[in-house]
Amino acid sequence: MAFENIETEPEAPETPPPEESNNRTFIIVAAILGGITLLALACIAVYALVLMPLRRNAQATQVAQINAQNTQVALAITQTAAAAAIPPTATKTPVPPATATSSPTPIVAVPTNTPLPTQDPRTATVAALLTQAAITTRTVIVTSTALPSTGFADQVGGLPGLMAIAALLIIVIFLARRLRTA
Repeated sequence: MAFENIETEPEAPETPPPEESNNRTFIIVAAILGGITLLALACIAVYALVLMPLRRNAQATQVAQINAQNTQVALAITQTAAAAAIPPTATKTPVPPATATSSPTPIVAVPTNTPLPTQDPRTATVAALLTQAAITTRTVIVTSTALPSTGFADQVGGLPGLMAIAALLIIVIFLARRLRTA
């Protein structure tokens, strides 16, 4: 094999190929997805910093009210039991036996030092507390007797949202394929 003299042409400098126009579409889609991500992060921050503390404060207030009501009922019950344990006091005034006399004697009212029954302030307080306890126990506490409704099949209310998200993702797939072929 002999080497032949082949004339070679001077090589032309290579020029870079023109940039594809698809980069602009990619940047637009990336910007939209970035905006959605930032919007989602902002919503999460608002929920975590504003709405969750409000809900916790409302629950703490409700717990404090329930505890105060339970304390009032317990106090009324304790005072009722204490009042029932106090033995009733009865004062007996001895009555002199009747004597038979033949002469009429005038009956004169003589004031005695027998105290008149007055209402004890402790009794009034106990009565007021018992009235409050009766009012607070009159409230009906609603309790659930139905089975819990948890799981996907029980919460069909979220089905339209699930279908909307699925349709949106299918649209994104078709748009992405169309943009690739263009």
